[in-house]
Amino acid sequence: MPATKSFVFSLLLLLGLSPFRGGADGGAPPQELWCVAKNNAEDAALQAALDWACGPGGADCGPIQPGEPCYDPNSVLNTASFAFNDYFIKHGMSDDSCNFNNNAAVTSLNPSHDDCKFPPGMSGSNGGFSGSTSSSSSSSSVGLGPSGFQWGH
Repeated sequence: MPATKSFVFSLLLLLGLSPFRGGADGGAPPQELWCVAKNNAEDAALQAALDWACGPGGADCGPIQPGEPCYDPNSVLNTASFAFNDYFIKHGMSDDSCNFNNNAAVTSLNPSHDDCKFPPGMSGSNGGFSGSTSSSSSSSSVGLGPSGFQWGH
């Protein structure tokens, strides 16, 4: 029996599933992800989504205020991207937390620029998002968030 235990332990080490290695993620390093505004999104739609993210959505929009490192009065795309990313990270990095009425997408390319640093979210090694997603069918602020908010038309 000791030989069997030794074999299993060796196999676990080989597969990178050792408890010393960090769990059952296969041992691959997590991937950094960001949520950014889509390049083809209309400015008006981005502005409405940005207003929602910085208001009811609860994103930290301090860094995009005048005088702060991510303030860019000439680019609603850059400004919205920062707010979208903050919301995405705070709300479990689910598909729904990076939608903003189909005006945002997840990327593995770091959108940081100049002194404006976007904090990354981390995914598991299987390409899926880490964090929780809402499995409840009842209404919640997350469920009504970026993929379900409505602005006046």
